[in-house]
Amino acid sequence: MSTDNARLSVDLGVYLVTDPDARIGVVETVEAAVRGGVTAVQLRDKALSDADFIALGLRLHAILRPRRVPLIVNDRAHLVADIGADGLHVGQSDLDVAAARAAIGRQVVLGLSIETAGQLQAVDWNAVDYLGIGPVRATATKPDHAAPIGIDGFADICRAAPCPSVAIGGLTVADAPAVKAAGGAGLAVVSAICQAGDPVAATRALATAWRTA
Repeated sequence: MSTDNARLSVDLGVYLVTDPDARIGVVETVEAAVRGGVTAVQLRDKALSDADFIALGLRLHAILRPRRVPLIVNDRAHLVADIGADGLHVGQSDLDVAAARAAIGRQVVLGLSIETAGQLQAVDWNAVDYLGIGPVRATATKPDHAAPIGIDGFADICRAAPCPSVAIGGLTVADAPAVKAAGGAGLAVVSAICQAGDPVAATRALATAWRTA
């Protein structure tokens, strides 16, 4: 987003991370999520070629931009500008945050995955705008995930972090009150929307739960 303090410009309340195996397709799922009230979307697909990733990213950006919903790219810092994405998200095994920030500049949001409290010690807080903390629970979406930390683990890391943090990993509508009470800035979900029979209704339920928690 076009601001020097990028972390203040992104509503992380209902943060969709796309699944290439989404029940009705990635583009259709994002369209549905927008109708349901999603506040941010991360494009994640480790298998697509760069060319196909850019093409998909441009399609999603065209859907999201009119609704002022930010599009965040997973891992591929070198494609952020080509897509015109609003942000980049990196994991612990991806590009380090200093290199990521150098690649994308200061006007793009940068998120970082955190799996343990110990990982906070190495974070360059001048580079990072928000954290994705988890997995809260085990999830089939990412079979190689780290050990689940639970809501209590999320709360501990969230309290120690100096920037907004979203919870991720097996979350449902029922988790909204606990995540918000722990100081979370939102719920990051994959299956709760991507595998829902009605992703519009699923997103709307998450948005309502977060707003009223």
